[in-house]
Amino acid sequence: MTGFGSSTAEDDRLSVQAEIRTVNNRYLKISTRYPDFYAKLGSQIEKLLRGSITRGTVNLTLKIDSLDRTSDYLLDEKVIQQYWSQLKHLTEVCHLPLPDNINSLLSLPGAAIDNYSRSHSPEADWPLIQQAIQGALTELTEFRKTEGESAQADLLASNQIICDQLEIVKQKAPLVVTSYRDRLHQRLSDLLQDQEVELDPDSLIREVSLFADRCDINEEITRLKCHLEQFDTIITGKTSQGKKLEFLVQEMFREINTIGSKANDVEISHAVIEMKLAVEKIRENVQNVE
Repeated sequence: MTGFGSSTAEDDRLSVQAEIRTVNNRYLKISTRYPDFYAKLGSQIEKLLRGSITRGTVNLTLKIDSLDRTSDYLLDEKVIQQYWSQLKHLTEVCHLPLPDNINSLLSLPGAAIDNYSRSHSPEADWPLIQQAIQGALTELTEFRKTEGESAQADLLASNQIICDQLEIVKQKAPLVVTSYRDRLHQRLSDLLQDQEVELDPDSLIREVSLFADRCDINEEITRLKCHLEQFDTIITGKTSQGKKLEFLVQEMFREINTIGSKANDVEISHAVIEMKLAVEKIRENVQNVE
């Protein structure tokens, strides 16, 4: 389910800004971006995200800035003096003048010391980072809740369409065999009216019985009704169970497809088409449900 959340946490020396974006995905995929200094906190950050999100592609970005930048980096005088001595020696050998400044030396390895890394640890900053991420998760949850309520309404509407069409099928199903019997009787009577042959009632009953067995959809109707009731219970429940809903949708489609293949009736076929359309709409929405 798509969503966005951001939050900022600060203390007297550090500012942490967390941004979380989520998009639809059948599985949980987490991507994080933060300074390398905090790589040790990767497992804790992922655990915190997994505690609130179970499905979707999650992108977390952490911007961590020191509020006191003056002591973040210090120059190593000994290293710079060594660089200067070597440079002075080279200029004498090559008969070149010394540079007017040492700016070029300051970018060489070891010239500047990361004083923040030496005086602080990632673990010490974790409470503030956790606070920022938790705030972003709270905002994200509210965002996704609003979208979820809209998706819930769509799912319930589609579920009701299937229920209504299933009721039509249920009412029409008993009439299919009767209609077939009457049509078959009339057809045979028309064929035999000019022949000196009588219609055998037992043969007619046997043929109608075979037809009734082939097109019996009572079990499918019962199972589909059960799936619809369970689907409604999950959708209106307090906990989200996206994967279970996906399984139910598969079972619903299977029962509807069987009804369509077994029932020899135009009205039932029309109802089956409507149910299939509703199931496809449910399938699309369910993939976004956590």
